[in-house]
Amino acid sequence: MRETATLLLAPDAREPSPEELESLLLALRGMIESAVPEIETIAARLPEDDVPRTCALACVGEARMRLRLSPGETFDQRHVVAQKLALTVRSLADHCWALGRAS
Repeated sequence: MRETATLLLAPDAREPSPEELESLLLALRGMIESAVPEIETIAARLPEDDVPRTCALACVGEARMRLRLSPGETFDQRHVVAQKLALTVRSLADHCWALGRAS
């Protein structure tokens, strides 16, 4: 997950081709769709007042919002959406790791 996100977020990341961008958009959406229920399941095992749980569930809410984003019509719009999805993927990976340590 992190490697895919880095393709778009690294300071020296090159701009993907239109075909690569489409592939990245699909991959990132798929990663978010699979990570969200996994994080929710892990978070459900923790106490309601647990800080990592609360943070992870907030991230899940944002991830769901990002999945509702229009992919955009132009390459530049699609690239920005892909970057936002990549940020979400990175955050979800961080929360998954943090929840694993907290449980």
